[in-house]
Amino acid sequence: MLTRKLLFVHGLRRALPILLIGVLVSAAGIPCFGQTFSGNNSAVGGIYTDAQGQLKNAQVDDMGKLARLRATALDPIPADMGVQVESRKVSLRGLEAAVREAIENGKEIPDEARYLAGLQRIQYVLVYPEHNDIVLVGPGEGWRVDPQGNVIGVTSGRPVLLLDDLLVALRTARIAAQQAISCSIDPTPEGLQQLRAHVSKLRTIGNPTQTAQGIEQALGPQRVSITGVPPTSHFARVMVAADYRMKRLAMGFEQAPIRGLPSFLSMVSGSGRGMSNMLPRWWLEPKYEPLLRDPEGLAWELRGGKVVAMTEEDFLTATGATEHTGKANPMAKRWADSMTARFDDLAVAEPIFGQLRNCMELAVVGALIVKENLTEKAGYSMPLLVGAEPLKPEEFFAPRQVDTQASLMKKGRNWVITASGGVLVNSWSVVNQVESSEAPAAVRAKAAPSGTGWCWN
Repeated sequence: MLTRKLLFVHGLRRALPILLIGVLVSAAGIPCFGQTFSGNNSAVGGIYTDAQGQLKNAQVDDMGKLARLRATALDPIPADMGVQVESRKVSLRGLEAAVREAIENGKEIPDEARYLAGLQRIQYVLVYPEHNDIVLVGPGEGWRVDPQGNVIGVTSGRPVLLLDDLLVALRTARIAAQQAISCSIDPTPEGLQQLRAHVSKLRTIGNPTQTAQGIEQALGPQRVSITGVPPTSHFARVMVAADYRMKRLAMGFEQAPIRGLPSFLSMVSGSGRGMSNMLPRWWLEPKYEPLLRDPEGLAWELRGGKVVAMTEEDFLTATGATEHTGKANPMAKRWADSMTARFDDLAVAEPIFGQLRNCMELAVVGALIVKENLTEKAGYSMPLLVGAEPLKPEEFFAPRQVDTQASLMKKGRNWVITASGGVLVNSWSVVNQVESSEAPAAVRAKAAPSGTGWCWN
């Protein structure tokens, strides 16, 4: 079940002021992968998780310190990886060998391996039985650390793909066939029931601070749920952080860093007609055109990959339970469509959305490798990347609970109370849509391993 956007309208006496109440959850921080400079409490994207699993906002100083620490820790970028190219090839066999060599020699995993040679996307997955190898191909460039501590492309500003997320995607791909990868932040049924009862008694705004505190106390703490990937993984915490940022933008708690993306609350009319007791729930998910497959099943092209915002409306009962309607609220859909249309720009301005896109793409690649038995076709089992020892993804404090925050704003003739978000990655539904084509085979012929290293342009 995805995190819901609670939209509850309560009519007030005619003489009373008109108010809009936005209810938001706090959320978890997402430390980036990196053995030398990350930690369980690192703040990235403006948020972090404490040892008890409580999600909190980070201080600006924390992000600045993290950025400086990461920038200092970066290795020099190899010359061939520092240039921006449309077609960078990464050998998984060679990558694994480089990681194994570092581990066996007691060294840190080099940055070029941790950041997958600066890959920005994965456009092709190519199998070479003659080399016992699988090669990932996509645009790549050099990398740097931005002021918030994100590792991004020098030219594009988009977050790079991470080895840590690739490990999680490969190791959870088989499970994802039965259970989609997702995160949600949900009010409890008891909290919703208490909130409904509390709002029904409101007759005036009174003291805004006290009114907001009353709403927060009524709804109470909200639960974080993560499925399909370890809740302690960077992958999981990226989903939670992206969910959090979507809430902030939707409810106008912060202005979008790009033009053309108004808050959802700015779209809500004051009348609230047809919206009583409704819960538009929003979530982000990947969308691709059908994958292209060569006749031999050795070359695959991922096409049209993007992240879309989806919405569906639930109904809130008097007991705090929810019922699905199968319909979307028109205003909620307008905001979802706007979020989808502006996502690529947002992924640069707010890198956590770019990291989410990267995690989704790696999940699709992992599902493709497992579903099509590409390791068997390659004669290469990826023992280090898929196995648990000795290479383990970094672990962080698992996000478990968030406090509710309320903000008041005058709008229309009703009280509108909202909470929103969610992420769903059904990677197997993507790889189940396939078309045959000769085109990927031509790319495979030109991209064969050269024997000069594990990455080439």
